[in-house]
Amino acid sequence: MPQFDKSLVWFRRDLRVFDHAALHHALKASRAVFCVFVFDTDILEPLQNAGLKADRRIEFIHASILELDAELQKLGGGLIVRHGAAMTEIPALAAQLGVDAVFANRDYEPQAVARDLAVTNALAGHGCGWHSYKDQVIFEIDEVLSLSAKPFSVFTPYKNAWMRRLAAADGEFFLKPYPITPYAERLATLPPPHVTAIPTLSTLGFEPTNLSALKIPTGISGAEQLLEDFMPRIGDYEETRNFPAVKGPSYLSVHLRFGTISIRTMARQAYQTMRQGTEGTGAAVWLSELIWRDFYFMILHHHPHVAQRAFKPDYDAIAWESGAHAEQVFQAWCDGRTGYPLVDAAMLQINQTGYMHNRLRMVVASFLIKDLGIDWRWGEAYFAAQLNDFDLSANNGGWQWAASSGCDAQPYFRIFNPITQSEKFDSEGKFIRRYLPQLSGLSNKAIHAPWLATPIELQSAGIKLDVDYPRPLVQHDEARKLTLARYAVVKKVTIEQ
Repeated sequence: MPQFDKSLVWFRRDLRVFDHAALHHALKASRAVFCVFVFDTDILEPLQNAGLKADRRIEFIHASILELDAELQKLGGGLIVRHGAAMTEIPALAAQLGVDAVFANRDYEPQAVARDLAVTNALAGHGCGWHSYKDQVIFEIDEVLSLSAKPFSVFTPYKNAWMRRLAAADGEFFLKPYPITPYAERLATLPPPHVTAIPTLSTLGFEPTNLSALKIPTGISGAEQLLEDFMPRIGDYEETRNFPAVKGPSYLSVHLRFGTISIRTMARQAYQTMRQGTEGTGAAVWLSELIWRDFYFMILHHHPHVAQRAFKPDYDAIAWESGAHAEQVFQAWCDGRTGYPLVDAAMLQINQTGYMHNRLRMVVASFLIKDLGIDWRWGEAYFAAQLNDFDLSANNGGWQWAASSGCDAQPYFRIFNPITQSEKFDSEGKFIRRYLPQLSGLSNKAIHAPWLATPIELQSAGIKLDVDYPRPLVQHDEARKLTLARYAVVKKVTIEQ
């Protein structure tokens, strides 16, 4: 028998009507279930104040919300949409509807944890319960621990323990979907006061972007389309994933970020394909990428200080470049004007599309930190503003990995050479030419370092350095020496300890 008369499911970063933990549990436990999404002004207003009124993420969410509402209506329910501060909107709506409980999937970011605690306390004030569930990860918080019952800080042993736990249950227990359709008759039709049109982008204070021109599929159907496209390619993932001019990735990251597909669906596809052993090693590598995601969520939970400081405290002693020069070179990096074509093409990609290939994220981060000497937090913040798939834990983990300040990070003396990275992963310059067409006339050899081309090569390609394309901001070999000196403080502190 249902435990509650009426309940409310709060959709956040889980914009789908299938394999949804909170919705599943609410439907099983309630006679009638209402659904709500809040365009949270506590999240939107900082974007607007920063001048990000044409934000692809908001447009992606908006389109996905329209589809979510349509799918809920097909099942007999509908979506209540509010525009305001979620901390006040959710308790107020719960009181208006007279629900006994609010159901939601857990969010692990510090601000979200604080928000949910405030909502829980407000709900308790009028006798309404709060129920949250694991949904955006396979294993959360303390579910994967070391033999000494402590959180891991190194990925490989974490991954091994993660896989052992999955295999112990034959994988199916942790990867099985949460069914919705068998209980869909308990979705409540919206009472008249709550049947309102979903706010338009302009009503929310945002403008259209180039999302549709980029042909980025949105919503549940968009995620299904991309997964269907990727599965025949998954076997080649290990070989193709590092080459930005090749269709190697799944391109599902933004859908995973906003939950238009479930992590269980993705992990199940990878795990089952891996066990079948018919598609090479690509599925295992893709699953490993999903495990990294769980790992960074776990790190953020146990070490929330990483959102502001280095995971390894010693690295906070590093003296980064500062002043007008630092701001100047940082802006050149942001604008794709460093003089290193692969770095610049990658920055133009993120600026124009909100997406950046994972290999290039490592290259540009290493360049900013270890060639330009800029604080990794500057780059982290820029990515946070630009990436369609921005996720605090993964973004922070990636930047601290590049800065060598994070858990299981690359050693400080490992410094990517932007030229050799370009030659190795974009050998024919296809990716570079896509975003820097002014360099198209250069040979496949010269395009990786135009300043090293002969005057005849430059003239033949119609390029004037510092006019059509800038000279390098720094010389990599010299910058490398400065970086080793900069990081010496870390080595010194470590020795003294």
